[in-house]
Amino acid sequence: MTQSSLSNWPPYNFSAGPAMLPKAVMDKAQQEFTDWHGTGLSVMDFSHRGKDFLSIAEKAEADLRELMAIPEHYKVLFCSGGASFQFATVPMNLLRNKAVYVDTGIWGKKAIAEASKYGDVSVISALEQENGLTSIQSESRWRLPDSFDYLHFTTNETIGGIEFPETPGVAKGRLVADMSSNILSQPINVEDFSVIYAGAQKNIGPAGLSIVIVREDVLENSVPEYVPSLMQYKLMAENDSMYNTPPTYSWYLAGLVFDWIKQQGGVAEMAKRAEQRSSMLYSFIDNSRFYSNPNLSKFRSRMNIPFILADESLNEKFLFEAESCGLCYLKGHRSVGGMRASLYNAMPIAGVEALIEFMQAFEQRNA
Repeated sequence: MTQSSLSNWPPYNFSAGPAMLPKAVMDKAQQEFTDWHGTGLSVMDFSHRGKDFLSIAEKAEADLRELMAIPEHYKVLFCSGGASFQFATVPMNLLRNKAVYVDTGIWGKKAIAEASKYGDVSVISALEQENGLTSIQSESRWRLPDSFDYLHFTTNETIGGIEFPETPGVAKGRLVADMSSNILSQPINVEDFSVIYAGAQKNIGPAGLSIVIVREDVLENSVPEYVPSLMQYKLMAENDSMYNTPPTYSWYLAGLVFDWIKQQGGVAEMAKRAEQRSSMLYSFIDNSRFYSNPNLSKFRSRMNIPFILADESLNEKFLFEAESCGLCYLKGHRSVGGMRASLYNAMPIAGVEALIEFMQAFEQRNA
């Protein structure tokens, strides 16, 4: 199989983020870019308090509520900045005595570092090795303090490719989750959580926006005087996420993605596709002597799949040839090495098939 025969597909973006958007969403945004619904104006021109943008904002929130079955007693905030901004915002709003943080990777560690600046943090180091593969420690072995304000965990670690297979059974109702990389990829029970937050640039839309879903009683917590206004959940909720000018175009694009997910069949369909995509790639890797995945199957991410070449001296060659074929951003994070394929909601099955075809041909040429 020649290199040229492998390049008969469109480019596919396997980046961990910013990730690809659904083509239908980009096409619609392109069509509406200079004239939204006959107004003669771009969404980027709209006042965030004008009727046109308010209609966009209201529909986006309504669609997200429908997709995630968000109860009425939860507020949905559309905030500036990414999930890293929430690492500090969460403890500023919720941490009064003690918080529990579950460490399953780099993003969990970053959240812990920020929270530790604002109060007492009890850390559960939950990663462990089982037969040389990485797994998440059983909840039965987690040591929890007698009392705590909330338990924070990262539902999917993009760098290590580790995902919680289900919501932790402990601290239901007091869970705070960073869902940046797997939100909208499977049904969840929102009422298990006091706060859910997610950066947009993986399964929602472009970078610069984050979604925060917060239970109303949490908003009644008094916050220290030092907390900036834009980091106070209650103030943001009272102002419908418009205490300042929000990232309006990112909000609009997120709304288009929510509508697209609804048209595809909702979150249940996204879960089905995520399982199909990831199973295809994991199956190929597991049946190859040339590639390997470092994680125990139960805890493997459906969104981010790291893989290692048997001969790592071929890494740069693999990346160069993959990019030449339109398979983009496959380089693994520097802390893990190797490769990483991110398969978010917008990734079509054809993209995974193309990657597997390339990996198979590369193995045949280089094994």
